[in-house]
Amino acid sequence: MNLPNKLTLFRVVLIPFFVVFMLCDITAAYDKWIALGIFAVASLTDLLDGRIARKYNLVTNFGKFMDPLADKLLVCSALICLVDLRRIPSWIVIVIIAREFIISGFRLIASDNGVVIAASYWGKFKTTFQMAMICLMIADIAQIRLVTDAVMWAALALTVVSLIDYLVKNRGVLRETK
Repeated sequence: MNLPNKLTLFRVVLIPFFVVFMLCDITAAYDKWIALGIFAVASLTDLLDGRIARKYNLVTNFGKFMDPLADKLLVCSALICLVDLRRIPSWIVIVIIAREFIISGFRLIASDNGVVIAASYWGKFKTTFQMAMICLMIADIAQIRLVTDAVMWAALALTVVSLIDYLVKNRGVLRETK
């Protein structure tokens, strides 16, 4: 197993630890900071695994499948924890998760037709803003609540824009189904 795939698996392994520190009172005052550190490390592995795989030509089918799945598991786990902690409205999380299911389904249809759909810049911006939003919400600093809210609304807008962009650019995939 190559390094990018190990980083992807490491990200998946970090998720239960992240959830425990988000939802359980283990260290009292330090839980959210430990959770934030775990989330930040996991997010950085997402950045690293892709760069390493492309730079050293280590792209594998396992990585193509597991990397986006690991990202979705990490982000969805974090968002669900934040709903439980009442730091984000559930309807926003539903929109974000619904977008992920729609895109995943679309990619499955495309894959079944031999079409590989690359991530767009809108999708990358969306991911960046979602991860920044999650970090700000985990930190939960009252003095920057306005910034946190602005990033949340930007992440939501980018989620919708990236979905629309994705569907418009790849609408032919649905017409070409077997």
